[in-house]
Amino acid sequence: MSNQVSDEARVVPLRPGPAAPPAPRATPEEPLWRDLVGGVLRRERLAQERTLREVADEARISLPYLSEIERGRKEASSEVLAAAARALGLGLGELLSLAQGELTRQSGTARRTTRRTSYQALCLAA
Repeated sequence: MSNQVSDEARVVPLRPGPAAPPAPRATPEEPLWRDLVGGVLRRERLAQERTLREVADEARISLPYLSEIERGRKEASSEVLAAAARALGLGLGELLSLAQGELTRQSGTARRTTRRTSYQALCLAA
């Protein structure tokens, strides 16, 4: 019997190999609440033909921050949302109701393709 040593080096990787790409989702993702609320704020502002500066000044919010809220880049507090809504002549409840309607509209297609659950809910933001 002979003990032969292999010429191949034993390699132990220091880092794991590249991760496999995530599997495609079967159902579309739910929209983010900040995108919905920001979209509603922007649509209301544009419908009133007002500038970001006008609404930001009236709401006492910085213009860049209001812009980021409208684009869905920032999660605004309920106080900031209420101030922006008031500046547009809306109550916080109206703003949230409009956002809930948008959520229902956007996710309606996804729900029709999956198991349907019936419930009544009110969406609130903190």
